[in-house]
Amino acid sequence: MNIKEEKELRKNIRHIINHIKEHKKNKNINEEAQLRSIIRTVMDHEMKNLNEEERFRTIVRAFIKREVDILVEGQTPDTDPTPNKSTGINVLEDLLKKIVPVLETDYKMLTTADSQRQSFRAHIINAVIDTLTPAKTNNAAEAGDEEALEEVVDIDIGGEDEDKFIDIRTDAEVSAEEEEEEADPRDEFGTGVEGEDKTGRNMAYESFKKIESTVIDSYELLSDLEDQELFYDYLIANLKLYFDKFEGELSTEVEEPTNAAYDTAAAEAETGTETGLEGEETLEF
Repeated sequence: MNIKEEKELRKNIRHIINHIKEHKKNKNINEEAQLRSIIRTVMDHEMKNLNEEERFRTIVRAFIKREVDILVEGQTPDTDPTPNKSTGINVLEDLLKKIVPVLETDYKMLTTADSQRQSFRAHIINAVIDTLTPAKTNNAAEAGDEEALEEVVDIDIGGEDEDKFIDIRTDAEVSAEEEEEEADPRDEFGTGVEGEDKTGRNMAYESFKKIESTVIDSYELLSDLEDQELFYDYLIANLKLYFDKFEGELSTEVEEPTNAAYDTAAAEAETGTETGLEGEETLEF
């Protein structure tokens, strides 16, 4: 190989080496670009997840803050139903939430006889009517409603000579007679529903003492005659309906399921015969 050929060979070898280097360089650039693209896609995906997670955290924090505010500050969420159009019914609804649980507890304690619960029911309803009648009278008088006043008031004018009576009894006689005449407040409570079971009456007496002031306070919140009338009518109706509900919940007369084998065995036990199925044994415990 002469010098010229050797130079040509070296030139070609350098050209091949440069070509290989250039190819590797381009390949590395493409691989790097692909890698960057992959990394960018992964980062975008992670950032999206982070944003969603942050949004979720924000929602959770807001929910927790709301619940803490309710617990700490005594607030209540706005979940109550829309109030009724009548103020009287709204006040009555609030009253029923307070007194129905009391009446239910006491009513369901009377389990010896139906007559006890019937007496309880009658005395409570009668007591509510007697308690609200004076309030209705005052309201009717203030409103100048003569017709309504006549419905609730029975005027009894005593004789003028009563003021001239001279009592000649001694103090001891007066004291003795007053002790004899002193009535059991439960008897007075039962006026108008005499003859009912006394256990039911006594329980109703104690139960009504727990709710009497609440009933009066609720009624006296109302000054509009229409509200008062709605309150009164719906209170009596709802008391009756709730007592019906309590009675239904106390019913335990459920018919027990049976089958032919049991009926046969029960009949044999009553008659003293043994006509059971052949090969069967009675299990003894």
